Amino acid sequence: MTPDELRAHRASFPTAEEVREQTPDPAVRAMLGHMKDAGLSTIFDRFDSQKPHCGFGLSGVCCRVCHMGPCKITETRPRGTCGADVDVIVARNILRWLAGAVASHGARGREVILALKAAAEGSLDQPIRGLGKLQATAKAFGLDATGKSPQALAGEVAAILLEDLSRTVPGEHRTLAAMAPPERRARWAALDILPIGGYHEVYEALHRTGVGTDSDWRNLMTQFLRTGLAFTWSSVVGSAVAMDILYGLPKRSRVATNFGSLEETTVNIALHGHSPVLATAIVEAADEEPIRQLARQAGAAGIKFYGICCTGLSALYRHGEVHPLANAVAAELALGTGALDLWVTDVQDVYPGIMDVARCFHTIVVSTNDSNRLPGAVAMGFDHRHGNFGEVREQARRIVRMAIDNHPRRRAGNVHIPQVSIDAEIGFSTENVFETFGGAAPLYAHLKAGRIKGIVNLVGCNNPKVLFEKGIAEVADILLANDILVLTNGCASFPLLKQGYCLPAALARTGPGLRGILAPLDLPPVWHMGECLDNARASALFRALADAAGEPIPRMPFAFSSPEWSNEKGVGAALSFRLMGLDSYHCVPAPVSGSDTISRFLDQGTRELLGGGMVVVPEPAKLAARIVEDLTLRRSRLGWV
Repeated sequence: MTPDELRAHRASFPTAEEVREQTPDPAVRAMLGHMKDAGLSTIFDRFDSQKPHCGFGLSGVCCRVCHMGPCKITETRPRGTCGADVDVIVARNILRWLAGAVASHGARGREVILALKAAAEGSLDQPIRGLGKLQATAKAFGLDATGKSPQALAGEVAAILLEDLSRTVPGEHRTLAAMAPPERRARWAALDILPIGGYHEVYEALHRTGVGTDSDWRNLMTQFLRTGLAFTWSSVVGSAVAMDILYGLPKRSRVATNFGSLEETTVNIALHGHSPVLATAIVEAADEEPIRQLARQAGAAGIKFYGICCTGLSALYRHGEVHPLANAVAAELALGTGALDLWVTDVQDVYPGIMDVARCFHTIVVSTNDSNRLPGAVAMGFDHRHGNFGEVREQARRIVRMAIDNHPRRRAGNVHIPQVSIDAEIGFSTENVFETFGGAAPLYAHLKAGRIKGIVNLVGCNNPKVLFEKGIAEVADILLANDILVLTNGCASFPLLKQGYCLPAALARTGPGLRGILAPLDLPPVWHMGECLDNARASALFRALADAAGEPIPRMPFAFSSPEWSNEKGVGAALSFRLMGLDSYHCVPAPVSGSDTISRFLDQGTRELLGGGMVVVPEPAKLAARIVEDLTLRRSRLGWV
């Protein structure tokens, strides 16, 4: 973006009042009005109070690496105190963001991989449910499964995943070597960006960007790509593999969504964050008859669970009846209903502002991870060594009992539930999609024939720089109208869940081609694939269809779009798909516009090296039109209609 374009973009940020008037979900509008009447601030109010946002920060030209600064780069001050120019400063900043992304997904991934290891060794009371995934992964890793118990085999897989995450002695990244497309592996090797391991690349990224170290922007961006591969194959794929082995693959089902799914007569527990380990045990504890009896004695009709952000989606996929309520940005609105007895948090996208709202109601907040303490919350769960996995079942029961004990304290006068609810179909995976279609070949045939014009992974966070939940829907509408199949997961999926896109009735929004193949199968045009970590499912689907076509992924009519990305993980997710040779599309620009060199690298540079670049178009409708145009071009290069 040019300076003028960046100023125009900053001026376009919606106000809290515009969000209250224009966000498409009537339940969100009702809750925003309720919160305003109650005198409670929301993320949108606080976003307003920050305006105008710092132009140096938006363009990435502020350096805080050492304490000779902070230094800000302008035309009259083109270098920082140490002599670093704008290209180096912007490259350092975005590389540090990516290192944070590897650590974020990697830390929650480490927890689930350690849980898999503990389950294999018997110190965690958790059955290994994904036996098919275990066998497939062991085969990919070249492990001999003959005569081995699932526990023994799972222990070997966990050891490989942990080694890839934390390798110190340089060696082959076995997850990448086993699962990445050969064409991509060759390209990455030629560019010398194959990672040693997750921990190492974060260590190296922080070292290179430290005081007086790497001052070659090209070398910094090479490490950026290398760190991106560590994010993809350890923090995301390795974590997803461990989850699917431990808890099993997703199950297709239908569930009620939105605030109207809240019931006043039940004990209501929200699950918020990203880690499935304790959340899974909590959901299972509520099924135990002694716990159910306690709920009845407290005057409740039962116990219900509600999903906030990704922990709720993860638990929903494997256990059902965890109702998707709100993404991270709308968490305060869910608390504002006054209908939740207990709010369980683990890690990431748990904004501290929720505590201000929780204090106004009877809701108890329980923080279950040492990485994420919330002042005023009850702290219990895993210690920082994860040395108390053996206590997970009893901790889960204690947490559910806390919710039951708190239920009678709920005051009817404080409860405000907008009666807006709709069902959604969830639980799509590569495995059950191919089971439905009879393999990859039939789905590929639809793609080649033009009945499906392309496939877009429409995901990411939400960001108050884009009008809340409207942009995602606008992008989806245009893609579907052009017969482009949409995959979704994570926070960006909530507006699609709540506005009916994940139901077969939404085929009315599509063109005739997509409708013609999905209607006979009673499938929706948006396939919900889980939490943000489940970008791995989309990439697996892309890989399988490319293999069926006999084409490398960079030539296929696929794309990644995170219109409203808002954090370090969003940098990693978009880069993951560009490393696969696909374009990434966004309404919110990365903080790199201060350097024309780095901006060009993230678009043309990665396109030349890898096949995919970063495309930024602030208006959602125009972004979607650009995606349609680019997928059409990819089809024409393949000679497809």
